[in-house]
Amino acid sequence: MKKVTDIYNADTNKLTHSFEDACSNPDFFQFVRSLNVKDDVLMKYTSGLEDAFVEKKNCMNCKGLEYCKNQMKGYIYTPICSDNIIQFSYDACLKNQKKMAEDAYKDNLDLYDMPKDIKEASFKSIYKDDKTRVPIIKYFKEFMDHYEDVDKPKGIYLNGSFGSGKTYLIASLFNEMAKKGVQSILIYYPEFLRSLKSSFTTNYDEKFNHIKKIPLLLLDDIGAENCSNWSRDEVLGPILQYRMENHLPTFFTSNLTLTELEKALSITSSGVDKVKARRIIERIKQLTISLELISKNRRN
Repeated sequence: MKKVTDIYNADTNKLTHSFEDACSNPDFFQFVRSLNVKDDVLMKYTSGLEDAFVEKKNCMNCKGLEYCKNQMKGYIYTPICSDNIIQFSYDACLKNQKKMAEDAYKDNLDLYDMPKDIKEASFKSIYKDDKTRVPIIKYFKEFMDHYEDVDKPKGIYLNGSFGSGKTYLIASLFNEMAKKGVQSILIYYPEFLRSLKSSFTTNYDEKFNHIKKIPLLLLDDIGAENCSNWSRDEVLGPILQYRMENHLPTFFTSNLTLTELEKALSITSSGVDKVKARRIIERIKQLTISLELISKNRRN
């Protein structure tokens, strides 16, 4: 039977040889020397140090996050030395840190039942080959210039053809405002009503009040929902009333003109109520300027 000391010496020799072999690479040798740790400690972590060295080299030659070769994309396996012990952690690489800092503004923008890539909307990627967009873009500049005024600028009721980019345009404005620290929510309105109704027994009040009080709000595709007395009088009406009283900019997109929207809001399963529909339209007019975007369908 082998003695314990023999087994120990064999294991130590194996560690020593592995470490010496790794150090035959002059770049690896310089890497471990920069840790300022004694060899008898370093050799215990040869395998981990080799992994860390490879990932550091990958970062040094990195062409961008999309080309990252490390085990965790955007992170580097990093040795941390303390009291003759080496531990390893995954730290965000410099490019990832920069990207995370650049993307931090996105925390100011929430989506309700909207595609996540809408957070990538930007002024730079807006189609500029369509003259019908010019009044909208001009108003965006005016809105941003005067947002900090005591009397905040109005939002936009943007109606127009299907697939013309109405939502993307307003999302690009909200993203620019998010970079300035302004919080906003973009809501696909028909689906929001369904999810709000299903939250009666859970977080209905919390969700409703959050929408009502957010600094910037987009109700996307209003008029596409199945109108009911509840959705018109208990949801939309109070939201618009609160935002009107508190001067909170509110935006809308729709395939309907305001006249068409008024007609749609007047008809529910309970009958026709033109008075209540008119009240909603008057609130929208108080909150917005009305613009139109008739353009080719860019979703095709």
